[in-house]
Amino acid sequence: MPRRILQGVVVSDKMDKTVLVKVERRVMHPVYKKFIQRSKKYAAHDSENRFKVGDVVRIRECRPISRRKSWEVVAESAE
Repeated sequence: MPRRILQGVVVSDKMDKTVLVKVERRVMHPVYKKFIQRSKKYAAHDSENRFKVGDVVRIRECRPISRRKSWEVVAESAE
């Protein structure tokens, strides 16, 4: 099964080897048929502590690394 890849913005890099990535998606409201934004924060593994707050990154699903971490940072996006 292919691993999911998401794109988001780093919102926290205070943890060691971990960054918090905020991923936003657009969803249509079921009643009003208007697009609204939903966001979720993912804890992602950053082994070299390379990424800082504000970086746009891609994260990939991986095996569970800890209780909250099951994503890893793949690369910085070109946006």
